[in-house]
Amino acid sequence: MPLPDLDDLIAEVDRTCATAHTATGQEQPDWLALLTTAAHLSGRLQALADDLVEDYVEHCRMHGVSWADIGSALGVTRQAAQQRFHAPHKRYSQEDFTEELRTAMTHVKRAAVQHRNNYIGTEHLLYGLTAQENSATRLLAAAGAPRATVHDAVASLLSTGASQAAERIAWTPYSRKAIAIAEEAAERAGAPLIGCDHLLLGLAAIGRGTAMAVLCESGINPSALQEAVVSA
Repeated sequence: MPLPDLDDLIAEVDRTCATAHTATGQEQPDWLALLTTAAHLSGRLQALADDLVEDYVEHCRMHGVSWADIGSALGVTRQAAQQRFHAPHKRYSQEDFTEELRTAMTHVKRAAVQHRNNYIGTEHLLYGLTAQENSATRLLAAAGAPRATVHDAVASLLSTGASQAAERIAWTPYSRKAIAIAEEAAERAGAPLIGCDHLLLGLAAIGRGTAMAVLCESGINPSALQEAVVSA
């Protein structure tokens, strides 16, 4: 995959800066506004790069790689690697999920294994959530997206990896954020367990990732899902 070209990024800043060219009669663009937009775009790219590295650090730790070796791979000391990545991620068990979500999670894991993926991304989560009828698919239907349409769309995007998936598969940063948001949604609703509908809301709330792209193509956005929740 080619990296973004600098000229393309500059063009993106020029295109998306809302105030750089709006003043009437100005001879020069608002360079400070352009700088602010460029800094925001740079921050998003850096956050994306950090999430990429964090994902593989998580895999290394799951499979017994030492902090010294991780630091060596990153070109930093063992201590620096630990300080940056040592904060543990919360682990969820089947007892945290409703019966519907437990069933969905079997489809999630099966999709990753069958496609030889060594990670669980937002696409796997959405695939599992739409594998059969549940509280998430009812929300989708209420928001105007049939289950089968969303499921087929995300299934077409599952790519086959280069090697057999490991028994222990780490969730990507976006997937971990989705389940954390889902837990918060369940708590706000007074639900004792995390349900399929909560995880769907979590995927939508992130606003990024393959699952969100599929939802957007299906005409679904976080507002539409929240409206469906209120209607339900």
